[in-house]
Amino acid sequence: MSKYLVVLNQDKCIGCRACEVICKVKNKGALGKLFQTPHVKIANKIDIVHYFMPCFHCEQPWCVEACPAGAMVRNEDDGMIVIHDDKCHGCVACVTACPWGVPQVDESNGAVVKCDLCIDLVKKGIEPACVTVCPTKALSFKISNDDSELRRAEYSKKTILNQLMQEDKSKKKNVLKHKDES
Repeated sequence: MSKYLVVLNQDKCIGCRACEVICKVKNKGALGKLFQTPHVKIANKIDIVHYFMPCFHCEQPWCVEACPAGAMVRNEDDGMIVIHDDKCHGCVACVTACPWGVPQVDESNGAVVKCDLCIDLVKKGIEPACVTVCPTKALSFKISNDDSELRRAEYSKKTILNQLMQEDKSKKKNVLKHKDES
C-alpha cells in the first residue's frame, strides 16, 4: 500500500465537488471525467451518499500488471501507482483491470489518467489539491503508520465493498445500499 492516503468523512461531505474541479484543473483533465464519483441512491426517499474514489495504490496492483507498455508503475519508495505519460499509448488494459474503475481515458488525448494523490505536491510538503480546497474539511490527508492499514481496510469496506450495487428485488434495478441499511 501507499505510504499516503486521503480519507473522506462522509458526515462532513456536502457534495460540492470542489475536489473534482480542482483535480481536473490541476491535471488538465477533460471535463466530464470524474476522479471522485458521488453516487445517488433513490429508494422510497432521496438519499445522496458521496464516495471518494481515489486510487487505492494497491500492494499488488492489477493495473500495473495489465499495462503492456510499462506506463503504469508502482514506486518502490512510497508505494504510489503512477502513470508515465510518455509511455502510455491508451490501450486501456489498466482501465479494464482495475476493479475500482479508477484509471480513466482522457478523451482529449486518448491517454489514461488516474489519481496520484498529487505526489508532486506531497513531495514538497503540500497536501493534495482535493484536500486543500474541501470547504468542510471532509477530506483529510494521512501518512501511514501502524494502524493505517486497518483504517484503510475499514474505509475500503465501508465505501466500496459494502456499498456495491445491490439488486432491488421489488424493482429489479440496481441501487446502492446506504451504510446504515442492512
